[in-house]
Amino acid sequence: MSRAAGLKSRLVVLLLGTAITATACGGGGSAGGSSSGSTRSTATAERSSSPTGASSSAAESPSPGAAAGGSCVSRVLAGMTTAQRVGQLFMSAVSSSGPTATELDVLRRDHVGSVILMGHTTKGADSVKSVTQRVQSTAPKVAGTQVGMLVSADQEGGQIQVLTGPGFSTMPSAVTQGSRPTAQLQQNATQWGRQLKGAGVGLNLAPVVDVVPADQTSVNQPIGVLSREYGHTPATVARQSSAFVRGMGKAGVLTTLKHFPSLGHVRGNTDFSADVTDDVTTVDGEFIQTYRSGIRAGAQFVMIALVSYTKIDPHQLAVFSPKVLRTLLRDKVGFHGVVISDDMGKAVAVQSVPAGQRATGFLSSGGDMVLTVDPSTVHAMTSAVLAKVKSDAAFRKSVDASVRRILAAKAAAGLLNCPS
Repeated sequence: MSRAAGLKSRLVVLLLGTAITATACGGGGSAGGSSSGSTRSTATAERSSSPTGASSSAAESPSPGAAAGGSCVSRVLAGMTTAQRVGQLFMSAVSSSGPTATELDVLRRDHVGSVILMGHTTKGADSVKSVTQRVQSTAPKVAGTQVGMLVSADQEGGQIQVLTGPGFSTMPSAVTQGSRPTAQLQQNATQWGRQLKGAGVGLNLAPVVDVVPADQTSVNQPIGVLSREYGHTPATVARQSSAFVRGMGKAGVLTTLKHFPSLGHVRGNTDFSADVTDDVTTVDGEFIQTYRSGIRAGAQFVMIALVSYTKIDPHQLAVFSPKVLRTLLRDKVGFHGVVISDDMGKAVAVQSVPAGQRATGFLSSGGDMVLTVDPSTVHAMTSAVLAKVKSDAAFRKSVDASVRRILAAKAAAGLLNCPS
């Protein structure tokens, strides 16, 4: 993307963020797996949203001050069926080496709006481009506008770089990135982002902004053991990860801060372990610095960990906690973008919860987008959300607010262009 286009995208994000401001609120060992070990009281946004359903949403008022981007989001939102709206809340998996017929069928049947490219591929950028083009062929047209698929990948660097081969640079680990001058790192990230954008990937599920104390790297399974941290102090991590965010942004690629509130003080990897607990992190912890810095740098997504934080909410995992999602992330940190879960498909941390309840629990607590790397769970999840939308007016309004945020992100990524 050109510099002018990048500036335009950031302007759209800024304007839309103003319009939808709300008071609410890992691939660890498996590099091809979820991002955790491999992200509301949405008062203002919800008041501007109409109830879910095409007929009732026609009267929806445009987002104030959001100019063309906001009016396009409103127009598309108003034209969506209930099933299409619910589908926008999900990110399902397709193989990075080529989607299967089953994977594509899931996208179409359940109106899934975003995908994650799963599994390492060494075939290069041209091969990935063919994959993303096939994914885009499933994108719906609403109100005369193509609603593009948001394609994501875990492209952090080091052991967590799923897309390699001709056309993709070999990215060093975050530990190495953290030692580079920020100007150099930003320039590197712009190059890596342009490679992603050229291959049709619009969202990087990176950077990791968890702060792992230096004396805990050898026992921190999801981050430290895999060299996914930018440093061992909040100031270093904030500075270096924000350079990465800015660089990706210049290339027109959206970024994801993970794993909120922090995986810096855990030992287990939620991809492979249940009952992973953090007994250190508090609502006033230093971890907030890295998120605030990344948000200021332009990150549009925040990923939520599947960990229990005993000093914040000892009764439930962060991904199901309004205290974490609304009170801490939305209210205290001030994030108004898209809140995405870590993998809720195959992760052992959530296997005791029925698939449908995983989705409704996360969305009811203040989340926006459910990530599942297991396409077989999508139908149960969307069905549960559809049922709750029909029976719960407050949940229906929350869904509309989430869809609005997701469409705004898509507009910023150039995936939503209404005819003038």
